Amino acid sequence: MKVDGRHTRTIWLEPDGVTVGTIDQRLLPHRYVTVRLETLADAAEAIRSMLVRGAPLIGATAAYGVCLALREDSSDAGLAAACETLAKTRPTAINLRWALGEMLAAVRDLSRDARVAAAYARASAIADEDVAINQAIGRNGLAVIEEIAARKGGGRVEILTHCNAGWLATVDWGTATAPIYMAHDKGIPLHVWVDETRPRNQGASLTAWELSHHGVPCTLVADNAGGHLMQHGKVDMVIVGTDRVTAQGDVCNKIGTYLKALAAHDNGVPFYVGLPSPTIDFAVSDGVKEIPIEERGEEEVTLMTGKTADGRFETVRIAPDGMRASNYGFDVTPARLVTGLITERGVIAPTRDALAAAFPERAGGA
Repeated sequence: MKVDGRHTRTIWLEPDGVTVGTIDQRLLPHRYVTVRLETLADAAEAIRSMLVRGAPLIGATAAYGVCLALREDSSDAGLAAACETLAKTRPTAINLRWALGEMLAAVRDLSRDARVAAAYARASAIADEDVAINQAIGRNGLAVIEEIAARKGGGRVEILTHCNAGWLATVDWGTATAPIYMAHDKGIPLHVWVDETRPRNQGASLTAWELSHHGVPCTLVADNAGGHLMQHGKVDMVIVGTDRVTAQGDVCNKIGTYLKALAAHDNGVPFYVGLPSPTIDFAVSDGVKEIPIEERGEEEVTLMTGKTADGRFETVRIAPDGMRASNYGFDVTPARLVTGLITERGVIAPTRDALAAAFPERAGGA
């Protein structure tokens, strides 16, 4: 995707071939700042603080984090400690655990001298594979949008999103947004309703920013407006991303996704999920009972940061002094509310059999 006319990814190797560059997403949409990750601690803190976020990007960052760690200590103990440190940063997104498994498989049987080069090669491959997967998701989701456009006789397709499953959440293209970008670039008239996505406002800060920079028509709405829009026929489809999909098709995504799925189901609006196959966790069946839901700091609920009229950045308290807050990061949408899973291998029914048939090499290893 492009920023100010220049193609960029969310994560890259710097010219020294060692340190890792990425975008500090905490500063968007008002400031576009890139930072360098030079150590394991830098990578872990980037994931923990949501300097980087989104399941695929978290996985790629963790992979590069292993590379940085091995430069300091390539022993078995160093490798194990690095993976343990990174695994603790975010408990919900399965791509993190998947990427660490890939890195372990790539280096654990090698000599200490060979591990660093092998680690960088696998981490770079993980990043490239994510881009290819997202392009395939985009092509498969494009067919869904084209079908809706045809039914509307070429009329504008109205799409609602939640949180950010755009290129900022991946290495490039995005998951839920890849079909949107491809449809827009193909000239299909469309418009995107962007949920603000409290409490971190990833929709308002990130999705709106990247769609606008790409020229996609979009409108920001309060989270609670989605049901109203659907009741009045203003939404043709919902498409969201996910941090983990269970073997039976339950979808874990940013808090509030479940409510959008309920509203879509009640109003006959198709509800799609864009996801790369590493997001599928075949070791988990019942998402509500088995997926750990991250609880983040209460300051994300009680405080808000924004840009003032005179250009200053201020953090203000919106709750009464001393008020406690609960901050669940994710919820689970049961498979029965999902119309289809848009993957790199096609649009798949949210069922155990369909997922296993589409990804037998992963299902068999569960």
